[in-house]
Amino acid sequence: MRITALETIRLKTQPNLLWVQVESDEGITGLGETFRGAEAVETYIHSMAAPLLAGQNPLDIERLHKILLRGYLGFNGSGVETRAASAIDLALWDLFGKVTKQPVYQLLGGACHERMRAYNTCAGSDYNSKSIQRRLVQSGTAQVRGRYDDQVAFIERPAELAQSLIEEGFSAMKIWPFDAAASATDGQYVDAKAMRQGLEVFEKIRTAVGDKIEVMCEFHSMWNVTSAINIARELKQYRPFWAEDPVKMDSFGALADYRRAAGIPVCGSETLAAQGAFRDHLAAHALDYVMLDLSWCGGITEGRKIASLADAYQKPIAPHDCTGPVVLWASLHLALASPNAIFQEVVRAFLATFYRDLVTELPVLDHGYLLRPTAPGLGCELSPAVKRDPEAVVRRSEAK
Repeated sequence: MRITALETIRLKTQPNLLWVQVESDEGITGLGETFRGAEAVETYIHSMAAPLLAGQNPLDIERLHKILLRGYLGFNGSGVETRAASAIDLALWDLFGKVTKQPVYQLLGGACHERMRAYNTCAGSDYNSKSIQRRLVQSGTAQVRGRYDDQVAFIERPAELAQSLIEEGFSAMKIWPFDAAASATDGQYVDAKAMRQGLEVFEKIRTAVGDKIEVMCEFHSMWNVTSAINIARELKQYRPFWAEDPVKMDSFGALADYRRAAGIPVCGSETLAAQGAFRDHLAAHALDYVMLDLSWCGGITEGRKIASLADAYQKPIAPHDCTGPVVLWASLHLALASPNAIFQEVVRAFLATFYRDLVTELPVLDHGYLLRPTAPGLGCELSPAVKRDPEAVVRRSEAK
């Protein structure tokens, strides 16, 4: 079997997403995906990656993974090269599953879980999909957009939001009520009013539903260590499941200092890439939970090594999803095959809106759990409507 072509697709309506299809001489195609910098990644794939892969055996996944990153000195980061390699890697695993007629988790050693517990990230449908920046919501200023605008809900109606998630079967939710305060001061300090506003969100949830739902707190790396510790000491009373990316993830020493002082379990981070960065954070005792994003860390090939590394340190993993549906599929397969996976992130606002328009199938979410897929490969194809979009940008590189 040989790789005959690489094709990329991106849409103006989803400018952060890029899909990659790896075609073989046996007529089997694999689908991959990455997020952010779509046009730059597209250019790199066709100018640099495609010539390296043309004519290669697509089932030599580990070898091709090394080829794509050979000579790239920045592999500790999640730049264009790594994002391209990640998308291609997902496509190769999808193709491998289709060739063997097995779901990808089976190729990773089989399922360790009958189903995977999901938590809902409380975003809205356009939270992270339409621009290069996340949507920022401040109390009293945001308009609700769509059925599941959970980002407005956790600020304005946190108790109702928690109850609605419980009714749908979710046992965990993630919110970020301190982001507006961090934006106002560049994360340098938190005043008493901002502290109280953030804490009130947790207080209302606990008062309404008690411990019926776990609550994760996302900080998006927006605070300095001093301010992050100050918030953690006040937040601890509400029993957050974890504090995610409380400080910039470029210093495992700073994060370790935070962890020792905060008294809250630390989760990190989808912003890290490759084994080395995770190894350094784990060795520094800076993490309690390991989060990884398969579209940014090197794909399934690198992701399973990170999962095994976390397991060696007796740390659970929880794959990231706030990007695209193909990455969600890939993350579910990795989670199912990893004994230390405890959660798969989902965004119900995405599942109910644009995710379903982009691919032919979505993972089955049943009362807060994602069920094991049975289809070969990752489990989905790109929707035919995507390529029919008159503004779709489709590029091909064929083996000569």
